[in-house]
Amino acid sequence: MKILVASNNPKKLRELRQLAEGLPVEIVGPADVGRDLPEVEEDGQTFEENARKKALAWARAFDMPAIADDSGICVDALGGAPGVRSARYSGTEPDPRRDEKNNLKLLRELKDVPAARRSARFVCALCLAFPDGRTHTVVGEWEGQIAFWPRGSGGFGYDPIFLLPQRGKTAAELEPEEKARLSHRAAAMREMRKVLESLAPGA
Repeated sequence: MKILVASNNPKKLRELRQLAEGLPVEIVGPADVGRDLPEVEEDGQTFEENARKKALAWARAFDMPAIADDSGICVDALGGAPGVRSARYSGTEPDPRRDEKNNLKLLRELKDVPAARRSARFVCALCLAFPDGRTHTVVGEWEGQIAFWPRGSGGFGYDPIFLLPQRGKTAAELEPEEKARLSHRAAAMREMRKVLESLAPGA
């Protein structure tokens, strides 16, 4: 079974290929099928809604199973914000400094919030969809808190301000292998592998 990773991000494609190792499935990207992904408006109220909407749209457009994800950070002191707006928290226009601006805005929002109330989590929803409308959605989470200032040069997005108290490091200070093992995406991928195993012939 061929499954389309509905993303132009080579890192996501590589991660999902690793996820499927040992299973009777072939993970392909848009370049492998020779077509661009159609635009899908991410207007859902939850990560699961956005992931499902994208996966279904692309499964039907390419007439093959497709996996899509939606992810972001949820801060308890802000009622779960930025949530599904994580990528566009500081604005919607294209901006090469978007990650930095998102981080600075979040730190400003929490400037008077003490450490004990800065709990947060990264969330990743992964959806596998089929052209006939069937879907399987899983969610992975990564618990931590928001630091008082950015630290580390690795990762991307909110990694420099996502603190892991038990390690005394932000996600941006972790080695790539350690982050890949601990992250919300890794947790979601482990759950998706169970779904793929259940769908494999002979399961």
